Amino acid sequence: MTGGKKLGFVGLGVMGGPMAGHLLEHGAELTVYNRTRAKAEALVARGARYAEMAELATRCEVILTCVGRTEDVWECLEAMKDAPSGTLFIDHSTISPGGAQDMHSELAKRGHRFVDAPITGGSMGAQKGQLTIFLGGDPADVEEAIEVVKPYSKRSGAVGGPGAGQKFKLTNQIAIAGALLGLCECMSFAKKSGLDLEQVKDLIGGGAAGSWTFDNYAPRILTEDWTPGFSIRNQRKDFGYCREAASEIGAAIPGTMLVDSLLKLLDEEGHADWTTAALYKALLEL
Repeated sequence: MTGGKKLGFVGLGVMGGPMAGHLLEHGAELTVYNRTRAKAEALVARGARYAEMAELATRCEVILTCVGRTEDVWECLEAMKDAPSGTLFIDHSTISPGGAQDMHSELAKRGHRFVDAPITGGSMGAQKGQLTIFLGGDPADVEEAIEVVKPYSKRSGAVGGPGAGQKFKLTNQIAIAGALLGLCECMSFAKKSGLDLEQVKDLIGGGAAGSWTFDNYAPRILTEDWTPGFSIRNQRKDFGYCREAASEIGAAIPGTMLVDSLLKLLDEEGHADWTTAALYKALLEL
């Protein structure tokens, strides 16, 4: 468990901030870093220490990262290259599977350990400590990582070797694409048919067509609340990794690419920071 462990957390956005908070609540000795320092202030007020990444790396036994793209993770790992031998890095970012495999190999050369541990469950899952986490890496390291992340995980699983966590996350994103399209297409059709969208949410969402996506995003559609949540920018980033991985293995993901092309319409209108449920708005305008 985390109690008494010296942990570092890099990346305190809508996901990382609440996750780091759960570690504090469970007694971790926590050092944090974020590019925008103001996002760390609430955690520092609760007892966390703030440090630049190079200093953070020297203070911690386990370092967790939750940033953006593959290149962002590389930048963090380079800044923390002087961490003591044996340091365990747990990366919660969604990146390319090949990138995660390369990171595992590179850190092994440095005497460090690396587990790719992407997350799903959205900002509410992070706030409630109910994320699902897919962990890939060496078995002993994954077992240790599962114990570290318990304060904010509802489900966590060892899914294979280095890079397997990312492959699982991309598989998850492909499933989400279909569920998102189904919801938004359904609701836009209902709207144009003159149906009561509240009834659609309750009756259809409560039946065979129901899903996590329906439960969590239909209320946003009713109020046209496009605040993230999970942003179009991040979803399209993930879909880009899905496209790359699918191309490498010869997998067809036409539904995912269709959803990406529809979200691109909103992205190009300057709405990259809206929640993905705004796909409903794009379909209404088609």
